[in-house]
Amino acid sequence: MAVTGFRGRVVALAVLIATAVAAVLVVVSHVLLSRVTDADANALAHTRAEAVAANVTVRGDRVVLIENGSEALDTVAWVYADGHLVDGLVPRGVLDRVEALAGSGKSRTTTVGNDLLYAQPVRLEGHRVVAVVRVDLTPYETSEQRSLVLSLILGGIAILLAGVVAYLVVGRALRVVHEMAALADEWGDHESGRRFNLGDPRDEFGELGRTLDRLLDRIDNTLADERRLTDEIAHELRTPLTALRGEAQLAQLCGGHLAPEVVLTEVDRLNTAITTILGAARTRIGGGDSCDLRTAARQAIAGRSIELSVPADVDVAVAGELVVAVLSPLLENGLRHASSRVWVTAGVQPQGAVINVLDDGPGFDPAQVDRVFDAGVTGGDGHGLGLAVVRRLATSAGVAVRAIADGHGRVEVTFPTPQAAV
Repeated sequence: MAVTGFRGRVVALAVLIATAVAAVLVVVSHVLLSRVTDADANALAHTRAEAVAANVTVRGDRVVLIENGSEALDTVAWVYADGHLVDGLVPRGVLDRVEALAGSGKSRTTTVGNDLLYAQPVRLEGHRVVAVVRVDLTPYETSEQRSLVLSLILGGIAILLAGVVAYLVVGRALRVVHEMAALADEWGDHESGRRFNLGDPRDEFGELGRTLDRLLDRIDNTLADERRLTDEIAHELRTPLTALRGEAQLAQLCGGHLAPEVVLTEVDRLNTAITTILGAARTRIGGGDSCDLRTAARQAIAGRSIELSVPADVDVAVAGELVVAVLSPLLENGLRHASSRVWVTAGVQPQGAVINVLDDGPGFDPAQVDRVFDAGVTGGDGHGLGLAVVRRLATSAGVAVRAIADGHGRVEVTFPTPQAAV
């Protein structure tokens, strides 16, 4: 229905434009033809008047016209001398107007019905002579009417052709869109990885195909990211729950009680994972926030035995919840692998505020340092999924995070500052 409506609108627009153009052409052609016919009628009147004036002469005291034996000339040409008709037969219908023209003694033109009357003075010494001629405008008007009718017919044909051509052209163009839509539906049901692959675009539909290919690529990447995120979340939440279940089963078998410190530790890990996931979701929704880096870092430490060395009055162009969500898993990872000490330092560099999470543990393997943030990779007794969530969260907010292999545990996080973001 939408395609039909679009075709109808295009055809209607084409017909409207063709109608406007045809109307302008008809009006212009009619005006030009009217001017041409008027000019021809005036030229014929002048020619007749000059022919009559050339035959006027004086014999004795009388003004006479040298006859050429044409009776038809008497009905279209008249000669007045000293206020009296000396040659020709004036029809009653134009008598008053002819006498008025002759009495004026000047070159004048007037129209009576379908007749054009023209008066031209004739120079004869001692006499006031005026030649008046008539030109029948009926043939000219008939020619104008026929031309107007023909123009209207041609204009109507042009409008009809414009509508038909627009209908066919738009239908042919939309057929390509129909085919592309049908292919996309078929791929969605059976082959989601297929693409149009039209090559270098040669027209607008090539551009459309390339744009749709890029859109499908982005959709596939988004779906793949969502699947990976789901896997990471599931594993991240399952890890502390598995530990709690194992402790509970062990206590049940031994007839003892759950160790409170184990329960609290695993619950804290579960809470940290949930906080990280919520932070990622909020980061996708929100934007344009800022916070004080030291205040957010203190919230991330939350009573842990961690040294903090962050300068005051350092603002970062992300929300405080995001800073906490990124740093908490890193601090937890540092505490899990440290021998005795975990500390945090920070400084401002041109690219942003750089904060380092350090521990005195064995650190990262140089051969694996580029993969520590991949799901399933771990450098110790962890499950290798916390850092993967950190990287996803940081990437979604434009925060850079990397592990550094320098003999001890060290993770560098670069938060954008308001100045750097600008």
